[in-house]
Amino acid sequence: MNSIVTQRFAKCHDKLRQDKKIRSSRQFAFALDYLPQSLSEVLKGRRDVTIELIRRAVEVYRFNPLYLYLGEGPMFLPDSMEQDFRVLTVVTTPDQNERIVHVPTPAQAGYAGEATNPDFIQELPSYTLPDHKYKSGTHRSFDIVGDSMEPTLYEGDKVVCSYVPPGAWDTDIKNNQVYVIVTRNDIVVKRVLNKLSTAKYLELLSDNESYDMFCVDSADIREVWHIRTRICAFLSSNTQRSNMREQIQELRQLVHNQSLLIKELQATIERMNNVGPSKA
Repeated sequence: MNSIVTQRFAKCHDKLRQDKKIRSSRQFAFALDYLPQSLSEVLKGRRDVTIELIRRAVEVYRFNPLYLYLGEGPMFLPDSMEQDFRVLTVVTTPDQNERIVHVPTPAQAGYAGEATNPDFIQELPSYTLPDHKYKSGTHRSFDIVGDSMEPTLYEGDKVVCSYVPPGAWDTDIKNNQVYVIVTRNDIVVKRVLNKLSTAKYLELLSDNESYDMFCVDSADIREVWHIRTRICAFLSSNTQRSNMREQIQELRQLVHNQSLLIKELQATIERMNNVGPSKA
């Protein structure tokens, strides 16, 4: 709790009060459509600021996301400054707890361009999970498409991921971990080598050796999600045993066929060795 982003958020709030741009923290909370009691917990450092609260503060009071996440620039966006820093849109419960938004396969084609559109995100399915680790931070889940990450992930699997904020990409994106990378035009699931601090790009590798490694520049990255949980179809034990027996039987048949082939080759070689050179 009490992350550096939360501390900077509180400083922006205090600056608004100091400059008399808000009368009270209660007024500030209502302006952001947020519960005053929950805001008090954030300002006291007992709860981390949520992505949704940051998004609302950027819209209403022009909090500068670059300052909040990176500590760079002024606290507030001047009128001349373009707001090209993406603020994540989330879905919350009435008591301000974030729900996990799921991005199914049909929605992935438009997700990169619509991820900051509240209407688009609200229309996606969302849910909660009972584990405590999903109660803190922002999480999102994605359908796995294609076979590039086999045998680690298969098409039809779902992955539940935690959000990696842009200010933490250099340090929190760990080498050889698997991430969902949202670029300007696509969503990819890859194992990552982090070259951001030295070369400003990520190397993306597939676990399926049929696919080549490629790089994505930091300027093309829109979101990064660290995969925490894999959800896959359940097969009953009887089905698993049956499949295993079939696979073993196929292997036995393959070995048997190979043995026959080897014997035939050996016999052919022996016949050729027993036949002497023909006389002219």
